[in-house]
Amino acid sequence: MNPDLSPEDALRLNVLLAGELLAVRIDEGARTLYALTPKGEARIPLNPVGRAERYYQRVRELLGGHALGSPGGYPVHLRRWTRMGQASERNLEALLRLGASEAVMAVAHAAGLTDELARRVWWASQNLATMEIARVMLMHPAVRAGTMGQVLADYLVEHLPFEEDPIAAMQSVRAVLAAGLLDAEKREQLWAKGKRRPYYLIGFLESLPDDLPPEPPRALPDKLPDTPAARLLARCYSGAGQSYLKTAELTLERPPAHEAVYLLLDLLGRYFAAGRASAGLPVPPAEIAALEALGSLSNVDAQAILTRTTAVGPLLRRHLEPLFAPIIGHLRALRNL
Repeated sequence: MNPDLSPEDALRLNVLLAGELLAVRIDEGARTLYALTPKGEARIPLNPVGRAERYYQRVRELLGGHALGSPGGYPVHLRRWTRMGQASERNLEALLRLGASEAVMAVAHAAGLTDELARRVWWASQNLATMEIARVMLMHPAVRAGTMGQVLADYLVEHLPFEEDPIAAMQSVRAVLAAGLLDAEKREQLWAKGKRRPYYLIGFLESLPDDLPPEPPRALPDKLPDTPAARLLARCYSGAGQSYLKTAELTLERPPAHEAVYLLLDLLGRYFAAGRASAGLPVPPAEIAALEALGSLSNVDAQAILTRTTAVGPLLRRHLEPLFAPIIGHLRALRNL
């Protein structure tokens, strides 16, 4: 028995630890410890004596001693690097038995996350930053391919309207679209919402550049050579390509913050990479110039501006106008506007 715990708490906790334990979370407001076991969820009411904060620390020390052999609870040295995904795989299951929010986040970020561990993390993450945890876990291939992938994708889409931070919302859409777990109807709904919140559309540019709701295509010039630049031109002239150009312009007109700007420029540079060798294409000079300029874009182009300002929203857009106006002009040239 732990002498710093009330006798009834110490007894219940030690009985719990004698069985198979998958994960623990502690709700200090409700004075309750919840345990996930192979048989389901168990609840243990806690009865703090003395200072409540110190008492719950003692409970976590008991859990830590049992799970990791660390009487201090969540080991201090783990705090420095588990959020970077560097937790040892053999420790991941044990970390979820500590009842510590840092440990839950550590497992969510871990490179060795599995679908089953994701299920336990999701159970343990109630009252934590669940949107962030869902995004992080959905990045893992094993989670995307497992039963939790759809659960997390649906959660992110359902709660997206309540995400006030546009960059966090952008990251949620990116995670969901990259996972490829939305049906056509939900993708269309998300696309429609992006017309009011263009930062949603960045995820479409990234993950579905050739599968966007099409615009009217442009006719290709005759005798187009079979070169990377010509194939890029055909891509741009297609219905999906014209939609890509229109969508890219919309996102450039309303970037919410620095992260979106850097990402957009990198995405455009990758999409148009073959355009750096467009000489000789049978198209107007303005389109040759557009392909070459767009193919040279990267986040570096915005650094001189963004490193000198912390502005967001409309003020940020004014700072970026000298950079973005020519880019938008190039996009419009490829749409023959």
